[in-house]
Amino acid sequence: MADPNDDRLYFRQLLSGRDFAIGDQMATQMVNFVYAIGDRLTGECVLVDPAYDPEGLVDTVATDEMTITGVLATHYHADHIGGSIMGYEIAGVAGLLELVSCPVHVQRDEIPWVTRTSGVTEANLVGHDSGDIVTVGELEIELVHTPGHTPGSQCFLVHGKLLAGDTLFLDGCGRTDLPGSDHTQMIQSLNRLSKVDDAIILYPGHKYSVASSARMGAVKHSNYVFDQLLGD
Repeated sequence: MADPNDDRLYFRQLLSGRDFAIGDQMATQMVNFVYAIGDRLTGECVLVDPAYDPEGLVDTVATDEMTITGVLATHYHADHIGGSIMGYEIAGVAGLLELVSCPVHVQRDEIPWVTRTSGVTEANLVGHDSGDIVTVGELEIELVHTPGHTPGSQCFLVHGKLLAGDTLFLDGCGRTDLPGSDHTQMIQSLNRLSKVDDAIILYPGHKYSVASSARMGAVKHSNYVFDQLLGD
């Protein structure tokens, strides 16, 4: 029997340099995914990791008759929320807030890192703990703290989907040699994600594989981190 909520779910996976920020060399090179998640009935949606082209992202969801009511940040890196990277300034959450007034949901441990990177103030941020729920219309998004790549990296579970940011890719996982990263915490986070139901579909923060998403059962079988890091 079909789930009646399927018709309400608004979900778009948008690739930088292709679906938005077209012509931006950095956006094209970094192949970031931005996600729009919402409730079609209420017309509300949130953006996950809006960077490079805030205006283009606002216009994209507006074309679908959706209104942005919040931002979810997987972690503080500039290619996900805006800021400076390798001397290149990336537009992000700060620019989005000039266009849309909405809360920015971050993991509590990430707040000081987000403010330093993005240029937004703490007043713009809502700090969360693992297991918190962000509601968009009637849609519930569960926040899962997965430190390792950064102290406050978090994933989002919603309607059979896992949005994993830079914690877990279809092939490999996020780096642990950057400021704020921790190899031991990454192993613990990957252990946690290894217990996610096989039917859940993984949506990563970058398009580092030919496929843009895959079922967790397939990822657990093919992704080397579950063998090498977890010893499965």
